[in-house]
Amino acid sequence: MGSLAGEVIGVIDTDGDCAEWTFPAEPGVVRTARAAVRGQLHGWDLDCLADLAALLVSELVTNSLRYATGPIGVRLVRPTGDDDALRVEVSDPLPDPPRERVAHPEDESGRGLQLVAGSSRRWGTRPGANGKTVWFELAVPG
Repeated sequence: MGSLAGEVIGVIDTDGDCAEWTFPAEPGVVRTARAAVRGQLHGWDLDCLADLAALLVSELVTNSLRYATGPIGVRLVRPTGDDDALRVEVSDPLPDPPRERVAHPEDESGRGLQLVAGSSRRWGTRPGANGKTVWFELAVPG
């Protein structure tokens, strides 16, 4: 992951069952976050989820980037034991939860949460001490 070092504020942990990064809210972060997610899922032998997870992370990080000025966190929790779902979380310093809206055909944005809701097993938001987290779960194919 040396190629990501210049664009990542901090790699909190990539060992064990969890991987976590903090990215600056600046152009290029979407590509960097997508690459980090793909690389970690490859390392966990979860390539089957890499494309979808990277796409959904891209959507959520783009939403955060549009409104947040502070750091954006991405966290992956690997499935263990009886849990057959990958959990993905994107955090930012804004307290307001995102709202799903109906995007019209001519709209250039507004489909991110629809994509997350339609592609994941479960998803939601939760407030945090410094902002909010949007999370989703992807089922690991049996």
